[in-house]
Amino acid sequence: KAPWGTAGSLWMAARLKRCVVRRRDGPEQHGVAASCLRELRDKACGVLAIDKAREPITLVLAEDGTIVDDEDYFLCLPSNTKFVALAKDEKWSSKSLDSGTSWLSESVDEVDSAAEKWKQLARQLKDDLSNIILMSEEDLQVLIDVPRSDLAGELAQSETKIQVLQDTLQQVLDRREEERQSRQLLQLYLEALKTEDSILSKVAEPEAAPRKEMDVVDTGTSSTDTSATTALSNQVLAALKEKPAPELCLDSQDLELVLKEDAAALASALGWDKQKAAALQEACEQELSKRLRQVQTLHSLRSTSKGKKTLPWGDWPSAKRKK
Repeated sequence: KAPWGTAGSLWMAARLKRCVVRRRDGPEQHGVAASCLRELRDKACGVLAIDKAREPITLVLAEDGTIVDDEDYFLCLPSNTKFVALAKDEKWSSKSLDSGTSWLSESVDEVDSAAEKWKQLARQLKDDLSNIILMSEEDLQVLIDVPRSDLAGELAQSETKIQVLQDTLQQVLDRREEERQSRQLLQLYLEALKTEDSILSKVAEPEAAPRKEMDVVDTGTSSTDTSATTALSNQVLAALKEKPAPELCLDSQDLELVLKEDAAALASALGWDKQKAAALQEACEQELSKRLRQVQTLHSLRSTSKGKKTLPWGDWPSAKRKK
């Protein structure tokens, strides 16, 4: 028999969970073993050399940014789960998405293009602040993730006003997410109603079901057209297929391209029926009209505000007036 000391060591080793931790923007990853969430936080601060002033840290899953703050959830995670350690005031973004060791092969051109993208978006806001409404969710997230000092230098504004700007961008992003969730709930509700109606009709007319199935088989081969092509990019088509409310994810230029497409060609490219493609185009048209109305309202308010011709950077509400 093994002595009690050896048995205790084996029992403790069995409780330890192997994890991989790294910083949000750091390429180095470290393997640690921890028996609980607090122990993992402490070891992550040590191996990643996080300053005490920037604690407490937040641990999120590297694959999708899920915050891990529940002990039971941590214990359910498999071994070698990858975590990103976020110090105080740091936020996880899609740029932190873990992809193995892909950051080691990232080219300098890609880094430069990413830096150029946020500067281009910042110049759009400098020209006209109402461009916020026309930006996609990805563009909004890019500006939110830019360090406050860098964005302040690009826009020639104080960091206090840049903080208000980034809070406003976050509110726009959150509102679009709320709209998406509301539409998802509405869609689930409508699908539940259709399912209930279908069940009731089958109970009321049991003999009609086989005849309907034959009708579907007889007419189902004439709605596909694989030869149709669209001018939409693969990225836009992927967003239209995968996103529950794609009109909220696209910028105004992409929305216009979707509206210009022929409904039959769009349906063929997405593998949908014409009715679903037409409904998508209608939703895109409504979203684009709403954004344009908001822009027109801002321009109208700006033209009547004592004849001012420049953007009201100085008239922004302070942080105390925000809801």
